[in-house]
Amino acid sequence: MGEMIRLTSGFDGFELDAYRAPVSDARRGGLVLIQEIFGVTDHIKELADGFAADGYEVIAPSFYDRLERGFAAGYDQEGVQKGVRYSQETPWDQVAGDIQAAIEALKPPVFVTGFCWGGAATWLAACRCEGLSAAACYYGRRISELVDETPRCPTILHFGKTDASIPMEKVEEIRQKHPDLPVYLYDAGHGFVSDRRSDYHPDSARLARLRTLQLFTMNGGGRGEGA
Repeated sequence: MGEMIRLTSGFDGFELDAYRAPVSDARRGGLVLIQEIFGVTDHIKELADGFAADGYEVIAPSFYDRLERGFAAGYDQEGVQKGVRYSQETPWDQVAGDIQAAIEALKPPVFVTGFCWGGAATWLAACRCEGLSAAACYYGRRISELVDETPRCPTILHFGKTDASIPMEKVEEIRQKHPDLPVYLYDAGHGFVSDRRSDYHPDSARLARLRTLQLFTMNGGGRGEGA
């Protein structure tokens, strides 16, 4: 189990909360894990704990703390609407500053991954933040807003073939702009990693996780010294 800590954003000096999941055995690296629109939910904490069990010290910042501290929405219509509104009211420059604070709170190598809104924020981090060794973006619809920016670390992308919120032409646009980046497609819809959502697809989630861990291992995430 993890703990809540405070980070000081490099954007404006704001102190935001973050969930930290420590490793109990040999450490492979640090990992910034970026939430969906729903905030730092139990699902996000469980994902963080899972990566920690694999040897990654995880920090999952609470990006909407300026709007509502401790925000963790349900998956109902009210939660979706509020999460969407908060995501739209959270500017990318601010997000990059918050991510940078999380990176600097971890010993290298440091990786980043994120889901839904966090998938786009992961792309943002790969393009703008310092000190990252690799990035894995999961179904980031708003990557299209940032597609003209180029990741500065090894980056992979995961998308569901039947994701109604991310048409395949948007995925193809990313491929055309960044032909050297691996783009993986799965027989699944949006949010296929989350067992709280109707589009949960266990086989796709496992395969995407395997590819993510392989990326990290290939870019410095080897088994290291004890925590």
